[in-house]
Amino acid sequence: MRIGLWIDEEGKTIDEIGAAAKAAEDNGIDRVWFSQRLGWDALTLIAGVASYTSTIGYAVGVVPVYPRHPLALAAQALSVQALTGNRLTLGVGASHPHMVEGMFGLSMDRPAAYVREYIEALGPLLAGEPTDYAGERLTARGQLAIAGAEAPELILAALGPRMLKTAGELTAGTTTSWAGPEVIESFIRPTIDAAATAAGRPQPQVVAGVCVAVTDDPDATRSWIGSHYGAAGDMPSYRAVLDRGGKAGPEETAVLGDEETVAKELQRYADAGTTEFLVCPVGTDAEVERTVRFALDYA
Repeated sequence: MRIGLWIDEEGKTIDEIGAAAKAAEDNGIDRVWFSQRLGWDALTLIAGVASYTSTIGYAVGVVPVYPRHPLALAAQALSVQALTGNRLTLGVGASHPHMVEGMFGLSMDRPAAYVREYIEALGPLLAGEPTDYAGERLTARGQLAIAGAEAPELILAALGPRMLKTAGELTAGTTTSWAGPEVIESFIRPTIDAAATAAGRPQPQVVAGVCVAVTDDPDATRSWIGSHYGAAGDMPSYRAVLDRGGKAGPEETAVLGDEETVAKELQRYADAGTTEFLVCPVGTDAEVERTVRFALDYA
């Protein structure tokens, strides 16, 4: 199981983010991850940070598909590939109604069907192939050519059966949120594997994004997670995966405790079939620093 590191870019300068990426590279982290939130544009940030490093992979988890047409996203992703020496993993996902409908004013009707059309149109474009796609709700016609850019690895954020089927059939794998090892082992891994096998594809990646704090006060940190991320438990796709794991809220999926305790939990994820454990450091500044140090040492 590989170790990935999420870098919280909020409020940080490009030099600070670049230094964090360089430290991860120097300590054996396979790839660093950025979120598409309400600050830095994640793909643009990766293009800017890449010059601080030479070998580490970069991933965005994830770009919401509704605001960006496949032609536009493919052009941006291939541009980032050319600028980073082909080190990008492109993660895409449906996002959530409060953002797609509430902020963008777009319809999120039947998201699994829309995402499948999106991936069908996006894949050939990333490979530089001509596309003449006309689906029920999406049209994409054209071809992109960016010198030096290879097709980036494409993964789909998938938590439900239809999304996992699409991820297994059409992408390199999935990235999860709020899914414990028991959910990965009993549901996510077998569902995505079955889809990939039926499509004649290799076993997909399962990247588990998990809130982690190496801490001497796990109860306080759990309360912090509840106050900062508890609203995620009301989002339909997250609520469904939490219910599968019998969890009341995101705080119950966190990995918290001293170094030995956290290492044991990471092994549970590995045993469940996780291919990359994505450490998302949380808590106080001191806890975040301790957690990042643990991740760098563990890798």
